Amino acid sequence: MSSNGNAKHVKVLILGSGPTGYSAALYAARAELQPVVLTGMQMGGQAALTYTIENYPGFPEGVGGAQLGELFQKQAEHFGTVTEFDTASSVDLSKRPFKVTTDSGEYLADVLIVGTGASPNHLNIPGETELTGRGVSYCATCDGWFFKDKKVVVVGGGDSALEEGLFITRYASSVTIVHRRDELRAGAILQKRAMEHPKVDFIWDTVVTEVIGTDKLEAVKLKNVKTGDETILETDGLFIFIGHTPNTEMFKGQLEMSDLGYIKVNDKMETSVPGVFAAGEAADPHFRQVVTSAGMGAAAAIQATRFLEAESE
Repeated sequence: MSSNGNAKHVKVLILGSGPTGYSAALYAARAELQPVVLTGMQMGGQAALTYTIENYPGFPEGVGGAQLGELFQKQAEHFGTVTEFDTASSVDLSKRPFKVTTDSGEYLADVLIVGTGASPNHLNIPGETELTGRGVSYCATCDGWFFKDKKVVVVGGGDSALEEGLFITRYASSVTIVHRRDELRAGAILQKRAMEHPKVDFIWDTVVTEVIGTDKLEAVKLKNVKTGDETILETDGLFIFIGHTPNTEMFKGQLEMSDLGYIKVNDKMETSVPGVFAAGEAADPHFRQVVTSAGMGAAAAIQATRFLEAESE
């Protein structure tokens, strides 16, 4: 790592410390590219917020989300990755090396791998933050199992709300879908499956206005948007599926993106700017799993290695 004025010059700079970032770092480090990972605000990414991850291969008993993040980090660092507890605030991709400005300084990177992830949209209501992980969740595949024979409320009306709601019926005794309108946005087949499922019922024209509970979730306050009537509904779980927002704001106008803000990549994780790769949930609105994000991160690093090799030939 050389300094150019005050800027640190690195071969491979990786934004994000989740499964995407550290898988990319592992592969780049083993190719002796001395990658630097900027952790961002959430060390370990979204996965680190999950109590137990039971669907990551190699852990038959499951593994704590934070623990898995630490293992990813340790393995990448074992091969020479440098972790910087820092967050990128802006990027200049107009020329190489790419300039990345962070909270504490500047980096010049020959190659940039974007693994900034996505954040689940929140309702932003009282009690939601306090009871996240104590009954409030944003991931059915992560947390559904913890609601065996319990009552669950799902908020949302799109495909993901119904998919995740139907997934939770494997465990929960009942799933109540609360939707702010009187019809769903989800596809017809999903709607049919949900409507016909004996464990699923719907509360229409309604929003959740408060999450109630001291140590754990006990109930939610509901409000009918047409009548203004308020009710309290007792529940063990509240799953919120009102979409994700990819953490890609700083790339707007510099990288090609979808209407929803996901970075467009090809099958080699290449973006619209040569030398910039994107992987994981910043570029993936579909799968959003630890294993797929890790795989995309590895692919991005393999391609980045080839990109740098081709330049030096």
